[in-house]
Amino acid sequence: MGEQFKTDLQQLDTFIRTLEGCVRELNEARTALAHVRADQIGTPRLDESCDGFQERWKYGADQTKRMIDAISEGVKTNKEAYEAVEEALDRAFKDIGKASTGAETRGAA
Repeated sequence: MGEQFKTDLQQLDTFIRTLEGCVRELNEARTALAHVRADQIGTPRLDESCDGFQERWKYGADQTKRMIDAISEGVKTNKEAYEAVEEALDRAFKDIGKASTGAETRGAA
């Protein structure tokens, strides 16, 4: 039954890195055209459209980043809690093992 409740801490780390990577990639995609001007790709109208795109997507990217940061922080907090529980259980089982070994030794004497 315990197998059903197993938490893979490495998967949580991977998930956190994936979320953080999403923010970087979103910003890279948004800023890819930031330095391209009309004299490089087309007309002043196209340049204005690119500027409008930058403004709209910057706002959206900032909002998305805030949400992803909050999710990442929550996942990190949960991961740390799982680690603390695993460490506490490990210590408890070791203490139980030591106590039972000590009781057996005293009983044999």
